[in-house]
Amino acid sequence: MDISRNLSAESFLPQSPQIETAESDEIDLRALLATLWRGKWFIALLAALFILAGGYYAYVVATPLYRAAAVVILETNQDQVLDLQSVASGLSGDTSEINSELEVLQARGLMGKVVDRLDLTKDPEFNAKLRAPTLTAQARASVKGLLGMKAADVETTAEETSRRTRDAVVSALLGKVTVSNVRQSLVFRITAETEDARKSALIADTIVKLYILNQIEVKFEATEQATIWLTDRVGELQTSLEAAETKVSEFSAATELVSIEGLQALERQIKELRDRISAAQQNKATLEDRLKRAEEADTRETQAAILNNTQLTRLVRRAAMDEAVAAAFDTRFELAKQRLRIDLTRADQQFNALYGSETELNAQVARQGEDLITLQQLTREAEATRSLYQYFLTRLKETSAQQGIQQADSRVLSDAVLPEAPSEPRKSRILALSAILGMMLAAGIILLRELSSNSFRTARDLEAATGYTVLGQIPIMPAGSRRKILDYLSDKPTSAAAEAVRNLRTSLMLSNVDNPPQVILSTSSVPGEGKTTNSLALAHNLLGLGKKVLLIEGDIRRRTLNQYFENLPDKGIVSVLSGEQTLAQAVHHAKDFGADILGGEKSSTNAADLFASVKFKELMVEVRASYDAIIIDTPPVLVVPDARIIAAQADAIIFSVHWDKTSKVQVEEAMRLFHNSGQRVTGMVLSQISPKGMKRYWYGGQYGAYAGYGSQYYSN
Repeated sequence: MDISRNLSAESFLPQSPQIETAESDEIDLRALLATLWRGKWFIALLAALFILAGGYYAYVVATPLYRAAAVVILETNQDQVLDLQSVASGLSGDTSEINSELEVLQARGLMGKVVDRLDLTKDPEFNAKLRAPTLTAQARASVKGLLGMKAADVETTAEETSRRTRDAVVSALLGKVTVSNVRQSLVFRITAETEDARKSALIADTIVKLYILNQIEVKFEATEQATIWLTDRVGELQTSLEAAETKVSEFSAATELVSIEGLQALERQIKELRDRISAAQQNKATLEDRLKRAEEADTRETQAAILNNTQLTRLVRRAAMDEAVAAAFDTRFELAKQRLRIDLTRADQQFNALYGSETELNAQVARQGEDLITLQQLTREAEATRSLYQYFLTRLKETSAQQGIQQADSRVLSDAVLPEAPSEPRKSRILALSAILGMMLAAGIILLRELSSNSFRTARDLEAATGYTVLGQIPIMPAGSRRKILDYLSDKPTSAAAEAVRNLRTSLMLSNVDNPPQVILSTSSVPGEGKTTNSLALAHNLLGLGKKVLLIEGDIRRRTLNQYFENLPDKGIVSVLSGEQTLAQAVHHAKDFGADILGGEKSSTNAADLFASVKFKELMVEVRASYDAIIIDTPPVLVVPDARIIAAQADAIIFSVHWDKTSKVQVEEAMRLFHNSGQRVTGMVLSQISPKGMKRYWYGGQYGAYAGYGSQYYSN
């Protein structure tokens, strides 16, 4: 069996009841409450100490603080005295503006004005330089001086020193002032907390007054700056307007009087000229065509037809028959052509005259159009400048009229009320918190101690940790001394302790029904675990079965049996092994015990060597033949190797473990030593169990002799 695995940290946890097991992560509230209940007096003591400390702080050390609050509200709808547009408009009341106003109320600039108004730089509560240094500060300075950590002196001017002092006072004031916004409203609560009731109220009221005054000053400064700017701007615009109007006048004087109507009349004239030019051009073309055809005509009939002259038409009929008529026709034809040429020249001159007039009118229209555009542009610039001038002049008059009638965006809802009682320290709360803190700390210590517990409290714990059966659970025997233990077992045969020993005896005998153990070795991990008492009680109980019992003291170094029996002989097992005495001579018959005792004795020979000798083996053969049961009380396993050496001659090994004391590491190491020697423990004995302790751990209702129903069977 792998003992290291069985003795793992998980196996050491209590199995039932339990705070937390390896199989489940659930918290056992019953076990948790039981653990806290066991430490109730420690919890009460620590809570009382914390209450005393809290009371000392609340009633002696703590400085009383008084809290006063003033209330203001933002005015989003303000009545206008004049129906004029304001330079600095009011607030809309949205979230961003509310947050902004909160920051304004806590701004260092506003707090600096409060410091200056109330002269807080001369108040020791705000100016740390005016307060006497505390013992803590003095001690800290002394330690720094001893360690050479003193800050180097830096030369500063009086102005810089004053500024630093004022900044420190402003920071101290910010630490004593709280500004909050009443939820879903435009209301702000300004709270000041100082050591003086009047001072708290005065600071809260001063902050509110300066805050409202600051709003008016901001608007007044904005209006004043706007007035100055508008005045300058109006002057500039007036100059610009005068210059623009001058340009219009000068341009109008330097050019002909032009207008849109005049341009339209000229355009109509141009249209009429163009119509006449077209007609003159057509007439000229007609005359040129007739002259050309007349000159090209080769017969008199054709010439008469082309010129369409009545006289020529009459003469052409007789010209063929009369030479004189023909001559007259020719003369008349030349005259007609000459007249046609004159008409053509007149038509050409008329066309050129009309075309020149058109060109002149076009130039005149273009020139007057450009002049009109320039005039209109100059006029528009002058009108624009006039409009700006009139607007800024109007705003200047409005802004000038608003000076002196500015309203703040906030108003006071409630002035600070002088507090009658200090707000801090809250003595009842401090005492309650001190008690809670003390109980929590005590509970934490108890639970931490419980979690760090490394001992065994139940048989199930011990079995789970070692892998061995617990043969018996022996309670503490209510005897005044070790010598009275046997008297108690004799006088109280029906006690819980006597019945527990009987259970141990029964379990031991039934561990091997076919071959019950004859030689029984009793040992433990370390001294003081009750192995000797268990050996005596088991021997005494075996006598009740009519057996012949021998108790051998294997712990010859300490000779513990001398504390239980009087007049034990000096000679014992060592003398028997050396041959100085026989077994019968060395055996002691104690009064009122019944079993034989083979005690130990001092020896110069190492005890381990004695028990490893052949003589000891021969002695064990001899006692087996003479006694029904031999019980050997051996030294602790972790101290000397005697128990493991003697175990080679034993039929059964019972291993005692002190209840709620022996550590799991000690048991683990003892089991490892037995296993390394190839030896197996028969069973474990959970000894020196405290019935009150079992009930305190809330195990008493679940474990046999310690259950409530056991009282009707036992007579203690």
